[in-house]
Amino acid sequence: MKNYFVDLHIHIGRTKTGKPVKITGSKTLTLTNILKAAKIPKGLDIIGIIDCHSPEVIAEIEDLLYSGEMIEMEDGGFRFQDSVTLIPGVEIEVNDEYCQGPLHVLGYFPSLKRLKEFSNWYSQRVKNNQLSTQRIREDAKQLQKKIKSLEGMFIPAHVFTPFKSLYGKGVKKSLTEVFDQNLIDGIELGLSSNTEMADHIEELHEYTFVSNSDAHSLAKIAREYQVVKLEAPTFQALKKAFQQKDGNKIVANYGLNPYLGKYYESTCAKCFAKKFGDICEKCGSTQFTKGVAERIQEITTASNGPTRPPYIHQVPLDFLPGLGPKTLDKLLDHFGTEMNILHNVSKNELEKVVKPDLVDLIMKARNGALQLSAGGGGQYGKVSDQQ
Repeated sequence: MKNYFVDLHIHIGRTKTGKPVKITGSKTLTLTNILKAAKIPKGLDIIGIIDCHSPEVIAEIEDLLYSGEMIEMEDGGFRFQDSVTLIPGVEIEVNDEYCQGPLHVLGYFPSLKRLKEFSNWYSQRVKNNQLSTQRIREDAKQLQKKIKSLEGMFIPAHVFTPFKSLYGKGVKKSLTEVFDQNLIDGIELGLSSNTEMADHIEELHEYTFVSNSDAHSLAKIAREYQVVKLEAPTFQALKKAFQQKDGNKIVANYGLNPYLGKYYESTCAKCFAKKFGDICEKCGSTQFTKGVAERIQEITTASNGPTRPPYIHQVPLDFLPGLGPKTLDKLLDHFGTEMNILHNVSKNELEKVVKPDLVDLIMKARNGALQLSAGGGGQYGKVSDQQ
């Protein structure tokens, strides 16, 4: 058994030929670029790329397999340059007759064969199979059954965000309004929540929580991730970890303090001022974007939850005041990967490379001791440079 760094929600911005996949994703987010960046500079061991259903992305996977740069593993997943495991997946928008509003879900597949089978089925139910996160013309439970019939994993995505999520838009109170609760493999928390907040929902107590980046650029990969103890870096071992079988398990979730998330607090929908009443004190609007904290308070059904892996509030390096691209490059030149800097490099070693004030911020980021201002309405929270 070995511990692995895992981020299972990374988008593809463009195909190898330049065609868009995730419209809002960076042009540098190609499959091969992601695979290379995942190990150096990010330091990840397993990544889930959730736009692999796209026909041109499938073609790029086949090219990498043909060239020998990547191999398909017997227990599922693809191994790139013997250093990073790719778990192929898809993000889908669901809005069937049982939904209160559109919500996003994630599906993951063990093999090229299963991925292609799903892509063919999916293409008959969406407008454009080339693009990411398309709205599917299918009942949510039928979608679950299809993914599971292909030996896949099904996970509701960023379940508390105000827009296009399970609890933010999709249901009044319970996931059973839309989904078969027995066909869910895990719950993705999203950037504005953590384990403690999510466990106020009793129906989530039976599921494993995952914390992923939802990266739309190479820089944002691994802003949230987990450490997972696995018998091997494969699809089947990861699936066992979600079920806590045979010693495979999530050891710890690492993510932003919810204060740093874009949707933690309720804010005015027009000017983004924080909500203190029914009328915005700044612009007079009565339209508000409900924050994650307020929404969880509305649907709380439990005061605490089961014993879970620790959720560690770790601030990504690019959130730190004074740590610009040149300084980050300097750190990476000396220490290799962001995971190494965040987890392993000693204070003494860091002080040999960057100024003491920045070293202090990095150590506080590692220990969850930074001062933060809350985000909301689509704007990230901030790390205070007045420590």
